[in-house]
Amino acid sequence: MKIVSKKNPVPLHFQIKEILQEMIENEELKPGDAVPTERELCEIQGVSRMTVNKAIMSLVNEGLLYREQGKGTFVAKPKENKEIAGLKSFSEVMQDKGLKTETRILFFQIKEATKRIQSVLNLSDYNNKVFEISRLRMSEGEPVAIETVWIPHNLCSDMDRQTIEGKSLYETFKNKYNYFPDKAKQTIEPIILNEDECKLLNQNENALALMFRRTTYIKGEVPIEYTKAIYRSDIYKYELVFQ
Repeated sequence: MKIVSKKNPVPLHFQIKEILQEMIENEELKPGDAVPTERELCEIQGVSRMTVNKAIMSLVNEGLLYREQGKGTFVAKPKENKEIAGLKSFSEVMQDKGLKTETRILFFQIKEATKRIQSVLNLSDYNNKVFEISRLRMSEGEPVAIETVWIPHNLCSDMDRQTIEGKSLYETFKNKYNYFPDKAKQTIEPIILNEDECKLLNQNENALALMFRRTTYIKGEVPIEYTKAIYRSDIYKYELVFQ
């Protein structure tokens, strides 16, 4: 298990959450496996019980872990996917409604994909670098969503922070790289926001939100992005039209 860095400005509970999530995505912890107890994690990481509890509860709220009273905390089984129609970027949806949008990049980095991301994006062990981009989405000056995107590095190898600053990713795909997203698979589930998410989205503690996970494809069923987006449930709803 990786160890948190107390010199890192990222909160310790978020670092622990990321460490455990990476272990789950890399299948070091598999569905049904017990995770270390809070006491064990405190000793391993050298942090307080409250810090560990925040990390664990965040993963429970996202559905990656579950608790059984008197037994412990375990890795949850992956949820079944349900396809949902419609393929538009956040910017396009807001523009359709006549709303002004703004996007703030929280971080932009190149890294090796976890096993989960590697599988979703159909990457090989020898070509598994991805762009990981986290953005805060605003509408009419109000924070609406936190969006984290993973993009295969080999598809847009010259992309940098300036490439996407102030632009829609879909428009960048089309105009700069000649990629035309034509299909997506998406899931939606309710979650409870953690402390950092509440601050970014101006929400009260333990506020409810909607988490969207989307894999977008271009011609030939080639995955071009995997997105995890957390939307405020007090100002955002999802509408389906069946014909």
